[in-house]
Amino acid sequence: MQVEIRGAERLSFRERQVVVLKETGLSGEAVARRLGISPATVATLYNRAKTKGYQVVIVIEGDPLGLYDPSEGSEAAAEGGTEA
Repeated sequence: MQVEIRGAERLSFRERQVVVLKETGLSGEAVARRLGISPATVATLYNRAKTKGYQVVIVIEGDPLGLYDPSEGSEAAAEGGTEA
């Protein structure tokens, strides 16, 4: 799995760190402990990053979520869909 942050060039280094950790599911307190800053600073950095605008894109290879049936591949193509 790859995580891409579109618009990251608009974020400071510290904002990028906070965004990556928060968007991967860590709480503000956990981010603060990991970075050695206060939870209030984490909240400030995260809110500042959100106002600058960014998008998190997750690229998942294969089917680790088990959403596709391999036998349905040809049916999706016949219906104009894309194969997984």
